[in-house]
Amino acid sequence: MGTRHDRSSVHTHLVGYCGTPPAWILPKRAALAVSLVVNFEEGAELSTSDGDPTTEKMSEVASVVSPGRWDQGTEQIFAYGMRAGIWRMLDRLRRHNYPTTFYMCGRAVERVPEIARQVVAAGHEAACHGWRWRPHADYADAAAERLDLERCIEVMHAATGERPVGFFCRGSESPWTRGLLRDLGFAYASNGFDDDLPYWDRSDATRPILVVPYALDSNDMKFFHPNGFVCADDMTAYVRDAIDVLLEEGEAGHPKLLNIGFHLRIAGRPGRFAAFKRILELLDDYGERIWVARRIDIARAWMEQFPAPGGA
Repeated sequence: MGTRHDRSSVHTHLVGYCGTPPAWILPKRAALAVSLVVNFEEGAELSTSDGDPTTEKMSEVASVVSPGRWDQGTEQIFAYGMRAGIWRMLDRLRRHNYPTTFYMCGRAVERVPEIARQVVAAGHEAACHGWRWRPHADYADAAAERLDLERCIEVMHAATGERPVGFFCRGSESPWTRGLLRDLGFAYASNGFDDDLPYWDRSDATRPILVVPYALDSNDMKFFHPNGFVCADDMTAYVRDAIDVLLEEGEAGHPKLLNIGFHLRIAGRPGRFAAFKRILELLDDYGERIWVARRIDIARAWMEQFPAPGGA
């Protein structure tokens, strides 16, 4: 049974910065911070092969396999991300020297630790994306959720040599997630779609946690939605428009954060990889007007200028 969550208790909900955002000073006086995110989920999706009652339905096409039956095609569509997509993306990120955050599911890391290790060795951040690719809102109790978060920390640290300090889950957190993140020493959460700037969640007044918001509009997942992107130029043009709007605001004195999200099995495909490639080239064109950084570095930059309330 789900647990009711009181919206009124969520700090800054609906009101936020009330039209007067802080004047965030970015490195080299850039006018916009950009967070590139690559989702590392393949191997953590629902699958009857793993004993799940059904196989993940959000994929390249609508599956015609009956629930509970082995869905070989969907498994292979996910596997493509690890077998082929990630190598294109890592190579292109290396060429442009853009530090990126990889949202990593613990189960995926457990299955391909050597790939996760290469990601971190290349200078990218490994953030926790939950044990499975599932909403944390589905957890029945805090104890089960905590156990999976602890497994993520253990497996990711063993594979990469670094423990995750950032968190983002599919869909929604549970009513307990933020408290667990505080208990386990996470530096920031990213299940926030409600702002263009980081903010402190003070639902626990003695232990505020930083929220570094994410976004789903400038995200290659929209290639899988009928009202989304069709070809690579659609996503590239959308990102360009977002950059131009936010740059104008930043150069007027209020720099913001733009999130651009990718998935190994989506943008890793050749026809959509063109969007990944063109967006990195687009970021090059803006030069030092834009600061491209890992989410942990964005979090630290915010904490340095706008420390946690009450000195926590």
